This record gives sequence, structure tokens and C-alpha cells, in this order.
Amino acid sequence: MGKVEILAALADLKADELAEVQAKLDELTGETWRDDGELSADDKTALDAALADYQKSPDAGSPWEEVKTRIQDKLRG
Repeated sequence: MGKVEILAALADLKADELAEVQAKLDELTGETWRDDGELSADDKTALDAALADYQKSPDAGSPWEEVKTRIQDKLRG
């Protein structure tokens, strides 16, 4: 099976099958996760700070649909 056939077949795979393919590609290229899926201390601190901000002012942000629309508008134009 050549590259063209492989790429075409990817569209028919389920999410768990695509994850297997990605894992194999990562293994072959040496690009595996080095953190075992754990957040770093800095990431945890940033998330805790964001959560604290949200708890202080839960209405300060924008609803997801507005954010999504703004992103899509920027990508289109």
C-alpha cells in the first residue's frame, strides 16, 4: 500500500484507530509524550489562577459561541 492509499484510508478510521496510528508515527519519529500526560507545576499553577479568577467573576468572559464566531470570522477574513 502506497502513501496515497494510506492517506485515503485514514478518513475511514475511528478515533481510537487514529490514536493508534498517531502513537506509531510518534514512535517512529521519536516524538512521544515525555510527561506521561501529567501537567507541570507551572501548568497547574496557571490553571488554578484561571479557576480562581473565574470563581471571582464567572460572567467576566464571553460565551463559547461568541468566541467561536470571532475566531471563525478572523480565519475567514
